[in-house]
Amino acid sequence: MTSHLQDHAVHTETVFQTQDLNIYYGDFLAVRDINIAIPKNAITAFIGPSGCGKSTVIRCFNRLNDLIKSFHIDGTIYYHGQDLYAPDVDPVEVRRQIGMVFQKPNPFPKTIYDNIAFGPRLLGYKGDMDELVERSLKGAALWEDVKDKLKALGTDLSGGQQQRLCIARAIAVQPEVILMDEPCAALDPISTLKIEDLMQELKENYTIVIVTHNMQQASRASDYTAFFNVQANEKGHRTGYIVEHDRTEVIFQSPKHQSTQEYVSGRFG
Repeated sequence: MTSHLQDHAVHTETVFQTQDLNIYYGDFLAVRDINIAIPKNAITAFIGPSGCGKSTVIRCFNRLNDLIKSFHIDGTIYYHGQDLYAPDVDPVEVRRQIGMVFQKPNPFPKTIYDNIAFGPRLLGYKGDMDELVERSLKGAALWEDVKDKLKALGTDLSGGQQQRLCIARAIAVQPEVILMDEPCAALDPISTLKIEDLMQELKENYTIVIVTHNMQQASRASDYTAFFNVQANEKGHRTGYIVEHDRTEVIFQSPKHQSTQEYVSGRFG
C-alpha cells in the first residue's frame, strides 16, 4: 500500500487520519490495513471494484457501521486528532458534524421546507429557520427551482432535485464533512454533472469524501483518489485494501501500480 498524502498533509490540515485500520463483521475481515489521510476542503474519491470496502470505510467516518451488530474495528480513526471510536465520543454528535448523502435519494415524506428544517429543529436550532432553509437550498443549488413551492412534498421532485434536496438537508445542520456514497448512481448524466459542479462549490466550506464507480466522475470531480482492490483468501473470503492513494491526476495518469493502471483504463472492475 502506498500513500503519498502523508507528505502532503504537512501543508494541508488533515480532517481524518486512519492508522492500521482493520474492519470486521464478526470474524470476517472486510477491509485491512487502511492508512489514509483525508485533507480539509478537498474532494477525495474512493474508487475500486464492487466489494472492495469503499462504502464500508466511508461509513466508519460517521460511525454508521455501529448500527450493524457484528461490526468492529481494530486500529484507529482520528478526526482532527481525536479517536473517533473512543468511549466518550457520542456517535450522534459525530453524525451531526459528518453528514451523509446516499446512493438513492431519500427525502423524508414531508414538505421541501420540513425536509431542511427537520434536523435543525431536532438539534434545537434557535435562529431564523426561514433564512436557514433558504441558505441550505441555495448551498445545494436548488433554491431557484423550489423557492415558490416549499410546501410541496420533497418526494415530488425529480431524482436529481431530490438528491440536491438531500445535500441541502445534510448541510442544514452545519456539518464540517459531507460523505457521499455513490450520490449520482441513480441519476441521469445532466443531473450528475450538476451534482459534480455543486461539489466544487461545496468544497469551499466542507470536506467531501465520495465513493464512486464512475471513473470519469472521479477524474473530473476529485482532488485526491484512493484506489481500493480486493483479495480473496483460500476460503474465498474477499478482503478489501487500498492499493494506492495520491492526487487524482497521478492516479489517473501515472499510477505506481499496474492494477491501478488497469482499473482506471477500464481493463477490469
